[in-house]
Amino acid sequence: MKLTITKSEKLKTKPDDSKLGFGSIFTDHMFNMDYNPKDGWYNPRIEPYSSFNMDPATMVLHYGQGVFEGLKAYKTDSGAIQLFRPKDNFKRMNNSSRIMCIPEIDEDFALEALKQLLTIEKEWVPSAPGTSLYIRPTIIATDPFLGVRASHTYRFFIIFSPVGAYYAEGFNPVKIWVTPYHVRAVSGGVGEAKTPGNYAASLYAGEQAKKQGYTQVLWLCGVERKYVEEVGAMNIFFVIDGKLITPMLTGSILPGITRDSVIKLAKLWGIEVSEQKISIHEVLDAHTSGKLDEIFGSGTAAVISPVGEIKYGDTVITVSDGKVGAMANRFYKELTDIQYGKAKDPVGWIEPIKT
Repeated sequence: MKLTITKSEKLKTKPDDSKLGFGSIFTDHMFNMDYNPKDGWYNPRIEPYSSFNMDPATMVLHYGQGVFEGLKAYKTDSGAIQLFRPKDNFKRMNNSSRIMCIPEIDEDFALEALKQLLTIEKEWVPSAPGTSLYIRPTIIATDPFLGVRASHTYRFFIIFSPVGAYYAEGFNPVKIWVTPYHVRAVSGGVGEAKTPGNYAASLYAGEQAKKQGYTQVLWLCGVERKYVEEVGAMNIFFVIDGKLITPMLTGSILPGITRDSVIKLAKLWGIEVSEQKISIHEVLDAHTSGKLDEIFGSGTAAVISPVGEIKYGDTVITVSDGKVGAMANRFYKELTDIQYGKAKDPVGWIEPIKT
């Protein structure tokens, strides 16, 4: 396929790097590509960022048939731009698409299109410490139809947003509420797909958490409401008696790329790591016995997010004396150093951008 490029005639004023929030500012251009059964994926193009003209009956609005990804571009001290594990993002996007009955994309072509868009938008990659260019590839169903079926047509698009820290706390411990009342996903459903409905299912409990002064919700399994699964925007890790433990993937947990990166680094470093079922009661018991060393989350947006407090029912526990744990700090430093080109990439995760 031939990628066409149309440049914007009027460029936006770029924001101050030191004042960036998260996800509210968007760049000058975007990538678009369409699908129909006759042509497959066709008409790939980079064009000025603009709104969509959508029929009120567009299927994604009614049945939520859509998938998306999240990754970042980073600027090194030398001014080079690089991506972190982008091939894995497009591979995961295709896995989500299979679950949501969406036609798969050519992963190599999608990556090349992303690189082309980055070369055009290179001035949008911020350089202040801790900042990056957030990348959101998305596919939505576009048939104007109110019957319940998979759409026949789709739009694949990629947009960029220069960002700072995801959490207001930055790299400081966050407070997590464990809900015994709400369920986000169950095995056999679409919990492992990165699809809009999974995030919509998390909003109500998230608001309840905020009312109690907590940053995020820690979800338990949807059947027994006993085993830990993930946080609203992160996978979760526990350090118990020196061992790194994370819930195993059972079909209801998003297979996080940062999660996988933490596991691979841990094994490279000789840290004992286990993907297993772990109940919230095991976590509380480990705290009572003094064996719970630390808890942290992992995800593209925050990278590593230490957890300083957990509330479950009437029980509130403080983790690592409310401070950043040694293991969370080590993973955060290593991952961010790799992402920003300050440390050697030990696994071949970095994808450089030629600008």
